[in-house]
Amino acid sequence: MSGQCVAKVELTVSCENLLDKDVFSKSDPMCVLLMNTSGSQWFEIGRTETVQNCLNPKFAKKFLLDYHFEVVQKVKFEIYDIDSPTASLSNHDFLGEAECTLGQIVSSSKLTRPLVLKNKTPAGKGTITVFAEEIKDNRVVNLEVEARKLDKKDFFGKSDPFLEFYRQTETGWQLAHRTEVVKRNLNPHWRPFRIPLQSLCGGDVEKPIKVDCHDYDNDGSHDLIGTFETTLAQLTEASRTRPAEFECVNMKKKQKKRNYKNSGIVSVKLCEIVKEFTFLDYIMGGCQLNFTVGVDFTGSNGDPRRPDSLHYISPNGVNEYLSAIWSVGMVIQDYDSDNLFPAFGFGAQIPPTWQISHEFPLNFNPTNPYCKGIEGVVEAYRLCLPQVKLFGPTNFSPIINHVARFAHQAASQKTASEYFVLLIITDGVITDMDQTCAAIVNAARLPMSIIIVGVGGADFDAMEVLDGDDSRLRSPSGEVAARDIVQFVPFRNFQNSPKEALAQSVLAEVPGQLVSYFNMTKLPPPSQPTPPAQA
Repeated sequence: MSGQCVAKVELTVSCENLLDKDVFSKSDPMCVLLMNTSGSQWFEIGRTETVQNCLNPKFAKKFLLDYHFEVVQKVKFEIYDIDSPTASLSNHDFLGEAECTLGQIVSSSKLTRPLVLKNKTPAGKGTITVFAEEIKDNRVVNLEVEARKLDKKDFFGKSDPFLEFYRQTETGWQLAHRTEVVKRNLNPHWRPFRIPLQSLCGGDVEKPIKVDCHDYDNDGSHDLIGTFETTLAQLTEASRTRPAEFECVNMKKKQKKRNYKNSGIVSVKLCEIVKEFTFLDYIMGGCQLNFTVGVDFTGSNGDPRRPDSLHYISPNGVNEYLSAIWSVGMVIQDYDSDNLFPAFGFGAQIPPTWQISHEFPLNFNPTNPYCKGIEGVVEAYRLCLPQVKLFGPTNFSPIINHVARFAHQAASQKTASEYFVLLIITDGVITDMDQTCAAIVNAARLPMSIIIVGVGGADFDAMEVLDGDDSRLRSPSGEVAARDIVQFVPFRNFQNSPKEALAQSVLAEVPGQLVSYFNMTKLPPPSQPTPPAQA
């Protein structure tokens, strides 16, 4: 840790006058946030949603950052026009960027900057505005909402409704949440959703909340069906037997039609305020992180005795596999009290029968695959390397399912006492992609995260499919992953970076993944920390 985190800061981003890169429509912008705390290396922190056909987007997805007073935290906002489902930014049109420090945003609370291109020339008249807010309240509002008899806005079919919730601020209405679109339905049921209390009403249950109901259009010109205002105090009176109901009113239609009543009824079936525990709440409350390592011993790595092999250990005792183990392991070992880490290999022929194995212990002890500390994992890897024959294929599913069995046992205890992190280090393309997708979708229901580090110069495009940052992974049977639990990074991106850089990047999503699992299963921390006694 680089010093004590002073505060949690939430950033809300909007842009105006973006460049228009689409020929027959407007740009489809998305914002990427990157951070730099030392050297020249930038790390991606997160991405907003994509706003279709819009040159003045207001992004609903917020960025939540730890603000360190004593560290210069450089941040860069990059705007892209998203043209395809691929996660690789190089496949999308760059619309501009703005660079500043988190301290500058925090000190001004609202910062507007011109967007510039990579050559630092202006990106047209494009600007970005970032609004910062300290998150002091970690309560969230759980909502279940439906509507009935909404106006039909589409000429050839029914409306495609979605809701936007706005919070009142000193400068006007600020978007707090946007629901999914329900296609062709005038009586929609939206999926249950949650909005941080701070985002929705600044913690004030009497502060006005505005809700707009729109009909989604592909060209970005969403039609307003109607709107209403309420407060959280009113919303929390809702129950499934007595929902809180609101008339959706379209003022333009009301002014034109004398007998106009409304454009439909929005019904809130559930609105409850709950405390959302943080990653530190769980860790300080006794949750253990169990770390497992999986190492790729397939033939494509090359003969370990040759200097061009990815498994070749240089005279100073390193290779990319060892660097990845050290980098990630040194951070995560602080959260595991017994300091024992199971370590496995896959894709090799192993003694004495020279059978191909996809989950063999690096210490060759199936009853006790645990290594003492990260030093033990490194030692087991060094001793194992000359004893196995590199072979193939590259199958991930056996080791994912192996860790998932332990995670399943932990989940059956119905406590938030254990969470599993699997680090897979590999040099190439997965052979059992369908089985791996199915294994990940299964693991997403369990207390488990998967980190994949790609070593060498291979094409890792297939790995981006597993890292569901843009869309949830599906199994071959069509089941959608309950959570995004995979983080993939190519090691080559960090070869000239400080040794902490790889760990910062691959572990960045684990706290959120842990919290999302225990929220999903409604499990509080094992024990609540006792506040210090007053002197």
